[in-house]
Amino acid sequence: MDGGITQAIPLSNDEELFAESARHAALPQELFQLGELDVLYDDSNATLWTFMNPDGRPSFTPPMLHDFERWQELIPVGFGDGAVPLRYLVLGSRAPDVFCFGGDLALFEQLIRKRDREGLVHYGHRCCAILDRNIRSLGLPMLTIGLVQGAALGGGFEALLSFDFIVAERTATFGLPEIMFGLFPGMGAHALLSRKIGSAAAERLILSNETYTAEQMYELGIVHELAEPGDGLNACRQFIKKSDRRHAGLVGSRRAMKRALNLELAELNRITEMWADTALELREQDLKVMNRLVAAQARLAERIAAA
Repeated sequence: MDGGITQAIPLSNDEELFAESARHAALPQELFQLGELDVLYDDSNATLWTFMNPDGRPSFTPPMLHDFERWQELIPVGFGDGAVPLRYLVLGSRAPDVFCFGGDLALFEQLIRKRDREGLVHYGHRCCAILDRNIRSLGLPMLTIGLVQGAALGGGFEALLSFDFIVAERTATFGLPEIMFGLFPGMGAHALLSRKIGSAAAERLILSNETYTAEQMYELGIVHELAEPGDGLNACRQFIKKSDRRHAGLVGSRRAMKRALNLELAELNRITEMWADTALELREQDLKVMNRLVAAQARLAERIAAA
């Protein structure tokens, strides 16, 4: 049945996304076989749903970055003019109560102790390239949506800033904890937050070491839609439904806004290089704080795996 649904895959108690259809079969199958990203295409509303499903700590480890790079390479191959339609791209997380903890702190500590600036810069540049491609919507006329159902900290929060819209459950939390161990967020926070909410408000948020609620992020204009606890997926579907009639205008408006932001990859890369230089100045006591955070993340990952 051309374009019709041939199989529905239930993903949770309240979620059902269509994964098998004539259009689905026309897409690169590797897109649906990534190790740490669950990817499903719903052709009823031309939406690509993606959920981070990390093997271990819910952070941007090198294997997770590799999957994001392949994800971004494969999407333009299967979607676009004359190919399968793609109007919305959604990113969420399978980790209970966590969107993403951000950067790979265990790797950072290792590279800092080795005095490996090149390794830190390489990691940062990979993150910036992924962020930049997402800001540009992979060159496709689609809207990108971040779905937050838990904690979005550090690089996890930074990644969300690259999406066109953010839908967050009221219990979701946001924060940039890097200052607690003598560092700063180096993959997009300064460039994006200063443009979105102004430099003074951005600096206050970056230096506060506080955790912010979804309601606070909504008041700042960072979060666009609030959902009740456990209702994030449905709220995201409703957001897509109400946006569909205005899709062309929303895509055009977002493109115009991004032009006005005037953010280039070179700026992101330069800031991440400054981040790497600062990381190499951390003291032993700072690294111990970082290590405690790694241990806490690892314990949480173990609890998630055992659940």
